[in-house]
Amino acid sequence: MSNTPRYPLPDLNSLPEDLKAKILAVQEKAGFVPHVFLVLARRPAEWRAFFAYHDALMTPETAGRTSGLSKGDREMIVTATSAANHCLYCVVAHGAILRIYEKKPLVADQVAVNYRKADISPRQRAMLDFAMKVCLASHEIDDADFSALHAHGFSDEDAWDIAAITAFFGLSNRIASFSGMMPNPEFYLMGRLPKQK
Repeated sequence: MSNTPRYPLPDLNSLPEDLKAKILAVQEKAGFVPHVFLVLARRPAEWRAFFAYHDALMTPETAGRTSGLSKGDREMIVTATSAANHCLYCVVAHGAILRIYEKKPLVADQVAVNYRKADISPRQRAMLDFAMKVCLASHEIDDADFSALHAHGFSDEDAWDIAAITAFFGLSNRIASFSGMMPNPEFYLMGRLPKQK
């Protein structure tokens, strides 16, 4: 596959004002516009639905909901399960965010290749065991899988979060892959070196 997306990116100025405002806010914060924001903007109603669910899962505090998962935990789930789904865009983009949240420059590569050998806590390993089972064999989830999470202090609500993040990014992975969405070059270096003071 070439590095050119299959679907042309819309012109930012042609987008509805709510999409344009959110994209410009992301650009202000990140210093660039992640390709996912523009690729999905070709269908504004789907863009709104996608990012509403994304934000509810990845920043539950903005919806007034607490979660037993840290920001790093959530990005770790995305990175590991996106690797299982062979999604280059999501592994690179969310791996960058994972490195930043965990303050570990090697963790994203480790989690993407083999989370069982990664430098993560036993609690995070149990979380990823559950996420990977949801990703690859959700029909086999049973009480024992919940018990394994409970042993590490996760609640049933946390299990829902793990599963919902996995399922949502299964959708995202497939859209990114079939559309030819490529990671922004900026993502590759983020979080790999300490910030200069």
